[in-house]
Amino acid sequence: MKIFSCALAARERLATLALNLGRQTLEGMAPSLRPALLLDRFGRAEAFMGQWARAPRSVGALCPSGVHLARHMAAMLPPGDGLVVELGAGTGAVTRALRACVAPERLLVLERLPAFCRVLRNRFPELTVIRGDATRLADYLPANRPVAAVVSSLPLLSLPAPVQQAIVEQMRAATARSGCIIQFTYALWGCSPLVRAGCRREKRGLVLRNLPPAKVERFRSF
Repeated sequence: MKIFSCALAARERLATLALNLGRQTLEGMAPSLRPALLLDRFGRAEAFMGQWARAPRSVGALCPSGVHLARHMAAMLPPGDGLVVELGAGTGAVTRALRACVAPERLLVLERLPAFCRVLRNRFPELTVIRGDATRLADYLPANRPVAAVVSSLPLLSLPAPVQQAIVEQMRAATARSGCIIQFTYALWGCSPLVRAGCRREKRGLVLRNLPPAKVERFRSF
């Protein structure tokens, strides 16, 4: 009961924060557009906190990724025109940053949770959003199209070991030819499961302007 009460309180605070952050934007908008923006922001907060209350381990965080973290991940994308695959897109914080620098036909978004898929399809109707499991990533990739990057927001460290291992192997296989893996974590110290699986870390950075602070790393599996 205590956990549920905390979840409800956090959900209310997050929704309030979303509304407060949007106040200045709303003041500069046409009145006819304001209700739609409010519903969009509240809907994202509602979906995120509702899922967190039901299954915290499936989300891995108390709030969505911040804009600075999302931009940092997008900035690590390699040059080229290959496919960019996002895993665990949630309500679309990182998706938005990726969309700003990747053509829609190059971006494939994979999300397991139905509520988040609905949010993503409403926010990004031009993108391919697939409801699926990252442990079966190969099943969703188009044939004969190289993957330039797998961008993962999945909470690898909080997943059961067999699931974590399966996802890591799928990411490695998808990027084995020429791609990279971009993964963030709230664990600022310690060894990544990707390194333990044999990947080579080639880049990393800390994002202190995120709640909580996060570490972003880029790996190669070849």
